[in-house]
Amino acid sequence: MGSSSSALTRVPQAEQLMQETGFSPAHIVRLFDRFEFLDKERRGELRPQDFGAVKELAMNPIGDRIIGAFFPPGQETVDFPSFVRVLARFRPVDKNRSRDPTQPEPVNSRTGKLKFAFQLYDQDRDGKISRAELLQVLRAMLGMQVTEEQLQSIADRAIQEADLDQDDAISFEEFRKSLEKVNIDHKMSIRFLR
Repeated sequence: MGSSSSALTRVPQAEQLMQETGFSPAHIVRLFDRFEFLDKERRGELRPQDFGAVKELAMNPIGDRIIGAFFPPGQETVDFPSFVRVLARFRPVDKNRSRDPTQPEPVNSRTGKLKFAFQLYDQDRDGKISRAELLQVLRAMLGMQVTEEQLQSIADRAIQEADLDQDDAISFEEFRKSLEKVNIDHKMSIRFLR
């Protein structure tokens, strides 16, 4: 523990990030090492192309959307604290950690994970997943495995089942409701810090 405590002094906003995200000192140090590895030019920030070194993203059919989630609209770089805050969404929920009800819900809560997943579909950020947006993701994920007709059918059925207000799109609340029985914590948790 002593070595991670001394290494923690070189990490910007380490204490605040641990408090905010629930990451341990050792996790923060490892994430900082990973950030520095990706930051080949030592600018102190990452651009989308810097994520190309992450083979899991390079191989993921929606890797570009996941990378895009690190960058708010109009922003072309991400600093270390922002990098950690995005990764915190993939941290498994610590069921033993007590939560202060006066504090905002943690980003790795079920709602936080669902909001993150929703934005991967809602590319125009209008608060709805349109049929076209759903088709884009399906094409990326399924590619040549299914025909265009099958993709259209899958999209139509997904919207038909989730679209409770019949506006031909899926709102966040409809998205949340359609995933009620899915263990989103399991599906969206990466145990990348063991």
